[in-house]
Amino acid sequence: MLPLILYGGSIFCQVACVVHCIRLGRNQFWIWPIVFFPVVGCLAYFVVEVLPGMQGNRHVRVMRAQAAKAIDPEREVRSARDALGLADTIANRIRLGDALAAVRRPGEAIPLYREAIDAQPLPDPRTETKLANALFENDEVDAALEIVDGIKQPTGQSERDKLSLLRARLYDHVGRQDEALAIYQDIVTRMPGEEARCRYAALLLDMGRKREALGVLEEVEDRMKRLDSYQRRADAEMYRWAIDKLKELRG
Repeated sequence: MLPLILYGGSIFCQVACVVHCIRLGRNQFWIWPIVFFPVVGCLAYFVVEVLPGMQGNRHVRVMRAQAAKAIDPEREVRSARDALGLADTIANRIRLGDALAAVRRPGEAIPLYREAIDAQPLPDPRTETKLANALFENDEVDAALEIVDGIKQPTGQSERDKLSLLRARLYDHVGRQDEALAIYQDIVTRMPGEEARCRYAALLLDMGRKREALGVLEEVEDRMKRLDSYQRRADAEMYRWAIDKLKELRG
């Protein structure tokens, strides 16, 4: 059985390499080593003709970055710290703050964001939002609220929505649920990913509005079914939470 599987795999690789070669107009000299020396020929073709083209593919770069992050989550922290050691710039301080926030060390990110903001002559809503988020994650809710309420409205829609999402989370946390609900209703259809939609559903559940929450979660489920496993990976935790809640509500 095993020899048959290996033989079938070899044929598949040969056919795939030959089709790739012809369709993309590669040098057809490759067909001979692929056909007569399948293992070496296919491997050489992949290394020389296929792999270089994959380097510029966005999905390949993202997958590689995600794999590196999973294996060594502190890698970007070290790299950002080295960059700051070489050049003490505002951008490098923000980069290190982002790296620390990403590995759930908001307490270390806070002073870096503060220093970056203080060093700039004009308001920086994007970094101020990051600072407020780090404060919130560090359980400094009052300080986070004070900053959020004082941030000048960002110019870009994406940055405005990120600020609004943070504001909604803060309002929900301190019991201002009606205000948080209005914000979620405004941003839920614009923001990419499922965080806003899932947090909106969670708030509806907390307010006892199960039927509305069910409708929102069914939207999450429908959107999830339209994506492949790679696309779902970024919001994997949100999808798991949504599916578990759907099971409870339907049960």
